[in-house]
Order: sequence, then structure tokens, then C-alpha cells
Amino acid sequence: MTSPALATVAASGRSGSSAFLGALGGLALAGAATLAYGHFIELNNFKIRQERLALLPAGSPDFRILHISDMHMIPGQERKIAFMNSLASLEPHLVVSTGDNLSHLDALPDLLRAMDPLLDFPGVYVPGSNCYFAPVMKNPARYLWKQNTGSEALEEERAALPTAQMHQAFDERGWVDLINRYETLNLSGLRLEFSGVDDPHLNYDQHPGFSPTAFEADPSPSLRLGVAHAPYLRTLDRFVADGAQLIFAGHTHGGQVCLPGGRALVSNCDLPPQRASGVSYQGDVPVQVTAGLGTSRFAQVRLFCPPEAVLVTLTAAS
Repeated sequence: MTSPALATVAASGRSGSSAFLGALGGLALAGAATLAYGHFIELNNFKIRQERLALLPAGSPDFRILHISDMHMIPGQERKIAFMNSLASLEPHLVVSTGDNLSHLDALPDLLRAMDPLLDFPGVYVPGSNCYFAPVMKNPARYLWKQNTGSEALEEERAALPTAQMHQAFDERGWVDLINRYETLNLSGLRLEFSGVDDPHLNYDQHPGFSPTAFEADPSPSLRLGVAHAPYLRTLDRFVADGAQLIFAGHTHGGQVCLPGGRALVSNCDLPPQRASGVSYQGDVPVQVTAGLGTSRFAQVRLFCPPEAVLVTLTAAS
């Protein structure tokens, strides 16, 4: 015969087990709901972030730069295409694209459809790794512990994306490639000097610098811009040393899965996570990093980090 005391202990154990299992079930449901929100809602909750930087010579009119990056296009992403089409209404003076445009071998037609209205504006571009190679399945949690230095080679064989066709389509519409190149553009009375690099994440970057006499050769107001896909610190330091006055980069996805308030846990490079999106400073040079418009097709979720395009309005310094 079981004693009353043992029966009480057994009942208590069953009750404790039920409570524990119930708690686990609740956590599982909460986790599933969070993933569903991140995939079905926030993944397509496109935003336009606006920044103002007083960098132009005194008396210069405002100059609008639209910064897009990390589209990671997949066939059939109609809401992303519609949002990108709508960006033309901002009427930028210049579009800066910082790469990682594709996430599927067959996505080029949809990418060009998304970018078509923007290609009517003057533009410059640099590639990211997902302009060259298709993504592969990886454990997304690896980014929480894996240190990225920018010196790593490709870790596995990856299928080549239609890079040449994509860049040809940009070039035919008048966009300027900055792939390890120095270039100048005269737009709206402003002389812009660009120093662009190939993807630092693949260690493809070779800095061309700026022309030391270009400001003297042209009397129009001037600004020097550095453009890269991945904002590794060595890349930012080199732009600053070369004389950049503003730097554009993407790559980080803003952390992609963040804590409430948009606090990033990782940047996928050696940039501190708190600088994974927004305007921060390398020395006294502003660095504009966008959270981007997409994700890898193998990790289609965002949390407290909506996809964005960025409109940077340059104004005259007081």
C-alpha cells in the first residue's frame, strides 16, 4: 500500500512536470509567433530613413542621395519590387548602391524590374559577395560566435551569379561602377569625387584613393565620397586617410535580428554592432551604413530591424 506521503510527493512531481512542459510549450509558441512575425510582417515592413548632413560648401543648394543596398533579390518578391519602384518619387540627385543585389540564380530580371525607375537617375555602384556568388545554407546562429576579419576566402564552392549581365545593365543606363576605381561626377553644380572598392568581405578591395589636385582643377563645390559594400574598420580607416568626407556602406543588415529598440547583436564584420546601421563617425568622417532591403533566402526573417532605403540630404555647412 502506498503511503499518503508518497502519494502526495508523486502527485506533486506530476504537477511540476506538467507545469514545466506547459512552460516549454508556451516558449515554443512564443518563439514560433516571433519567427512568423519576423518572416511575414517585418520582412516586408519597408521604411525610408532620412538623414541630413551639413557637408557642402557654404551657399550650396541641398543635394539628395538615395542609398540602397542588400536587396538579396529572390524571384517573386513583388512587395519589395513595388517599394523600390516607389523610391523614384523621392527624386534623388544621385543613387548609391552598395551591393549584395541577388540571392538567387534566376533573380536578375526581378532585380532589374525593381531598379528600373531608379536607373533613370545618376547612380554609382559597388558589388558585394552576393553579387558574385549565390548564398548557401548555413546555421544563422554562427554569426553570434564567428569573428569576421575580412581576410577570409570563400569557405565553400558557391554557384556564380550573373554578375557581368547585371553590371552591363547598370552601365547601359549610365550608372558608374566604382569597383576599385576613382571617378568624378558633376551633378547639380556639385563636383563629386568617388573612391570605390570591391567587396572587403571577400578581401577584393584595392583602394584607388582620390586625386590630390582635383579640387584645384575644378572651381565648382566639391565633396569626396568613399563607397564600399562591407564597412570593415580597415576599409573605413583607409577612406579617412585618403581624404573622404562621407562614406557609404551596407552589408550588416543592421544586425537583422535585433533586441527591442533595434539594438544589433552582430554586424557580420569587425564594425561594432552599435554602428550596424545609421550614421556614425570614423574619426570626424560620417559613415552611413544602411540596414538594407533584404536577407539571404535561407534566413528570411527580420526582428526589430525593418528593411530600409536611406535618403541622405546634404546641406551647406553653416
